[in-house]
This record gives sequence, structure tokens and C-alpha cells, in this order.
Amino acid sequence: MTYSDTLASAWAPRVLSILRIVAAFLYIAHGTQKFFGFPGSGAVPPFDLMTLRGASAMLETVGGALLLLGLFTRPVAFILSGHMAFAYFISHAPQGFWPILNRGELAIMFCFVFLYLAAAGGGPWSLDAAFRRGRTA
Repeated sequence: MTYSDTLASAWAPRVLSILRIVAAFLYIAHGTQKFFGFPGSGAVPPFDLMTLRGASAMLETVGGALLLLGLFTRPVAFILSGHMAFAYFISHAPQGFWPILNRGELAIMFCFVFLYLAAAGGGPWSLDAAFRRGRTA
């Protein structure tokens, strides 16, 4: 094993945590935009939680915050992965086959990043890991 392999192996769990944090931060922005108009124009359209848009905003904001903290990472990431698959097939796929043309590439990317997090967990920089360390101490 070379030095670069050892370095990569040592950093892989940390990079997993960084991936989780960055993806969650970007995902939260979609929810806050629907809820508060931020970031964006600041104009908040009429809003009802009992609509697809309302449910999406709730999943993006609350689910994104849980992922950002690394709390309940696996089940939350699994739910959000399904949310993004659903969003793709409801909103983007009817617009055409190619994701780059139907503007669904971000939904697909979130779907598979969240699916990976559901399998891999939140990494060492997560509340899940902190709680595990606390229980074993």
C-alpha cells in the first residue's frame, strides 16, 4: 500500500461527511426557497403544506437539516432519495427522455447521493457517530 492509498483511506470517511454536509446544505436551499422565498427574490408564493409543493418544501427543509446534522442519516437519506426519484418521474421525465434536456439532472444526482448516504451512513462528523461513540464510552 502506498502513501497516497493510506492517505486516501484515512480521508475517505471524512470526505463522506463533507459530501453529506454539502449535499444537505444545497438541498435545504430548495426548501427554504419554497417556504420563505430565500435564497431568491424574497417573494413567497401562496403556500399550502397539503400539496406536493408543500410536502416537498417540508422534506427538503427538515430532511435536509437532519442530514446536515447527520441525525438519523440512513433512514432520512433513504426517504429523500425516494423523494427525488418521485420528483424526477413526476416533473422531469414527462418533458423528455434525456435528463440534460428535461432539466432533471439535479434530481437524479440528489437521488443517488442520498441513496449512497442511506447505504454508507453519515460519516464520522455526524451526530449519529457522536451518539454511537457516547454509547460505547
